[in-house]
Amino acid sequence: MLNNLINIENVLVGKEILEKKFTCDLDKCKGACCTMESDLGAPLLEEEIEKIEEVLPRVKKYLNEEQIKEIEENGFYFDIEGDLMVKAINSRECIFAYYQGDIAKCAIEKVYYEENTNFVKPLSCHLFPIRINQFGGDVLKYEVYEECSHAITLGNITEISIADFCDGGLKRKYGENWFNKLKNHKV
Repeated sequence: MLNNLINIENVLVGKEILEKKFTCDLDKCKGACCTMESDLGAPLLEEEIEKIEEVLPRVKKYLNEEQIKEIEENGFYFDIEGDLMVKAINSRECIFAYYQGDIAKCAIEKVYYEENTNFVKPLSCHLFPIRINQFGGDVLKYEVYEECSHAITLGNITEISIADFCDGGLKRKYGENWFNKLKNHKV
């Protein structure tokens, strides 16, 4: 397993993040990352709670009545023994999902781009399909989802690696210099 990981400034990175190709194909997956079957949505960082609360009044205009009611009555996240998770509606869609036609998208991200807020979306969503695991420090792994099989197919056409696809989230978390070291690493 260790030979499948590279060390960039004490962050272990699965080699597949540099090697595997990945480009979302929303016309095929319909925004599956926002609607995967689960009682819980994406992991949250503690500092993201306040940032979401700040943009929430603007985000609500893209949500349906059921989502707004849940947020107002019970909040938008769970705290399970210190692990923070976005809520899911009907054990399926993220509480912040909205639909553009038949494609699920993030209302937080929509507000970010349309109204120039300072919070794009939870880091775990920004890094998807990369997940950060803790094992004496950050370990980045590509998490395989059947719903994303079309992203692999399209990625092989576009030749965009997972690292390049997730460059915004990786730079947000680790910085531009770290990302450049990752990209310049010979696999």
